[in-house]
Amino acid sequence: MHATATTDFVSIRVITDDVARLVVFYEKATGTPATWATEDFAELRTPTATLAIASTRTVPLFAPGSARPAANHSVIIEFLVDDVDHVHNALTSWVTDFVNEPTTMPWGNRSLLLRDPDGNLVNFFTPAARRSAD
Repeated sequence: MHATATTDFVSIRVITDDVARLVVFYEKATGTPATWATEDFAELRTPTATLAIASTRTVPLFAPGSARPAANHSVIIEFLVDDVDHVHNALTSWVTDFVNEPTTMPWGNRSLLLRDPDGNLVNFFTPAARRSAD
């Protein structure tokens, strides 16, 4: 049983020791400008989701020690793009940690996996349906 009739997924929040560095990375990688609330919190908003980036100084406001920066080993931050190969070409001059080159996955999506400056996995992908429409 749900407490409310509607639940909307609105964002993913990444905790970091260096908000400015991570914001610059994601602004450059996505072409999406950040909106800063304070020096400890910024958001990159797209029409479908928001990537929130917060300082470790915000963690005690929720629960001390509940989140640690640069410790993600299970979540992949994903961005839907029109052309993964184009994104890869645009990123190669400054991204230093590619996990894979553009790859066609068994389910048909074309995917590019890399790590942000904190080591979080980031996937840029183009769905098979969009690729076959080209």
